[in-house]
Amino acid sequence: MERGFGSESIPPGSVDKSRVLNIKPLRCLVPIFPSQPGMPAMSTPQASFACVPPTGPFPSGVAPFYPFFVPPESQRPVEQNQQTPTVVNNQTRPYPVQSPVPLNSFRTPAPHANGGTAPSRRSSRTRNSAQQDADEDGNSNSQSQSEPYVSGYSMHVTDVEDTSNGQKQKGRAQKRTRSGKQENLSSSTFDIDSVVNDLLTSFDLLELDTYQRADGDKNLAGCILVIYNLLRRKILQLDDSKDATPGVTRRPDLRAANLLMTKGIRTNITKRIGAVPGVDVGDIFFFRMEMCLVGLHAPSMAGIDYMSVKITGDEEPVAVSIVSSGGYEDDGEDADVLVYSGQGGINRRDKQVFDQKLERGNLALEKSLHRANEVRVIRGLKDAANPPGKVYVYDGLYKIHESWVEKDKSGFNVFKYKLIRVPGQPEAFKLWKSIQQWKDGVSSRVGVVLPDLTSGAENLPVSLVNDVDDEKGPAYFTYFPSLKYVKPFSSPKPSLGCSCVGGCQPGDHDCPCIERNGGYLPYTSLGVLLSYNSMVHECGPSCVCPPNCRNRVSQAGLRVRLEVFKTKDKGWGLRSWDPLRAGAFICEYAGEVIDSSKLEELGRENDDKYIFDPSRTYKPPEAVPGESGKFPFPLVISAKKCGNVARFMNHSCSPNVLWQPVIRENNDELYVHIAFYAVRHIPPMQELTYDYGMVQPDKAGRWKKKCFCGSLKCRGYYY
Repeated sequence: MERGFGSESIPPGSVDKSRVLNIKPLRCLVPIFPSQPGMPAMSTPQASFACVPPTGPFPSGVAPFYPFFVPPESQRPVEQNQQTPTVVNNQTRPYPVQSPVPLNSFRTPAPHANGGTAPSRRSSRTRNSAQQDADEDGNSNSQSQSEPYVSGYSMHVTDVEDTSNGQKQKGRAQKRTRSGKQENLSSSTFDIDSVVNDLLTSFDLLELDTYQRADGDKNLAGCILVIYNLLRRKILQLDDSKDATPGVTRRPDLRAANLLMTKGIRTNITKRIGAVPGVDVGDIFFFRMEMCLVGLHAPSMAGIDYMSVKITGDEEPVAVSIVSSGGYEDDGEDADVLVYSGQGGINRRDKQVFDQKLERGNLALEKSLHRANEVRVIRGLKDAANPPGKVYVYDGLYKIHESWVEKDKSGFNVFKYKLIRVPGQPEAFKLWKSIQQWKDGVSSRVGVVLPDLTSGAENLPVSLVNDVDDEKGPAYFTYFPSLKYVKPFSSPKPSLGCSCVGGCQPGDHDCPCIERNGGYLPYTSLGVLLSYNSMVHECGPSCVCPPNCRNRVSQAGLRVRLEVFKTKDKGWGLRSWDPLRAGAFICEYAGEVIDSSKLEELGRENDDKYIFDPSRTYKPPEAVPGESGKFPFPLVISAKKCGNVARFMNHSCSPNVLWQPVIRENNDELYVHIAFYAVRHIPPMQELTYDYGMVQPDKAGRWKKKCFCGSLKCRGYYY
């Protein structure tokens, strides 16, 4: 099935029942649906078996789905059912056609000879697309879209959730910790549905109207992606805390998307040719389901997305978007030209070779060649931070200029399509290629003042770049990568460090550092923050775990290549050469911890440009639902004389970076640090900004500065 689940597979007003039946989940059997009273019989030639649609009553927690949907009225005797028949394709139905529920969530895995589940056969472009996604633990997401993924994230709890009404059938389950204690896994511990509802309530997105689903905007698309990533990381955190089940592949990316789609939280579901509202050229995605949720590319697996258009009374398919990510022998080295291979012609398990056919996506691309319509192109690039995974870059609009057939390396005929990028669009893939050349030393970065501002103090060099004017650099300061403490804070109660010799591991209920974080590890193995809390407790000096412990992320220095650059109207700024995942650690705010009583004096001298004061009032970023609490420590940091790259991060009223206090304990001492994390996915060379916050009301109006952030939510000033 070419289209992703939940897409416009059933357009309103016109339903071709044969297309629905053509899904053929069993690949060989064609079901026969007996005629309903008052409905003409359907003829299905050469049927292998008969399937009677269930008419209920359905048990608690089970909802009917298309094409088996029968409304409650039709479950009564025929003489009591006075519902107006629906006419579809000249056939009378006694019930209306409803929007489909994702069919994959109900699919049962096919038994395999060794007791596992057998993967279904599909084009290698589709199958390879599945293998190119990888979760944040580096595990390859090789499970295909048409295989069941609901069973893939069973929670080791005998709970069955009904997301339609929020009710649960509670069961009991226990597991033993390493200490031998039994822990009761109550249903409330893993009530994901309540987590989803809380997130949607916080973002005021419990319901989307028809217009919001059909057409989005930048704010709505961004908000949906933020919610998706928060939910996905929360599910990953819960899965991490449990023992793995043999043979079960956990897919938090698929589960999070399915939960949101079931509740109708998606946008741009109306397929269109050309640009998609709310998605900009250069935007990046780390999971294909993200593209489905915002309508950039509807199929969650297939590389070609297409729609039907009417031509002189007849309908024909045209392509709307393609994903080129290495599944086929595409030629994508040119930044403005892409030679794209068609789909199909796979080398099946029986070693038979098939030529590609001019059908489905291939036919749509051929029709688009003759119609000269624009096609969205998404390029899947290697994720340097997570080699099994991909980063999907929206490279803008292309047009197909020619097509041909050639022999593949395996010896079968493959359709080839040459696409040329529409001129005048922002750089996307071309910028990625330039950055790689800077890293490899093939070409030099224009405007470099210093190749390494840190003089070797960081793991990675930080370039100082000015391609705006003749200024040679910021005022002199000493680069220092961390905090200079005069005296640490006192711990209210002394605590012991962990004894995790090999590093803290998720699910270790005997680790005191994990217990301080509410029973979960706060980071993935890629250094991504899983959830935002009032405090993040990292391992401290008294812990025996190694420096590369998963709970020492902010202590390992820079993980991405940054550059300090001259802006046009905000002085010096900070940006990254590398893509940043939502929740990725960027850097900490380094400098000298000073007495908070000096703030007034610094303000009078207008010398507070490089001051971090967490006691200010901060409006929570879009990634943190709710209100920010009061900072419990009198921590004030000055980076005027010494500091790191964080001192160059500018203010924005709509920031893409947020800060979190990170605590490292050493017996009866507390060391508090300020760490910065990405609010959402940030493409390379996009400026990194955070909210400087608001001063106390009695100081309002003094030292106010004009804001140049340029966001739609700009307050016009900052302090």
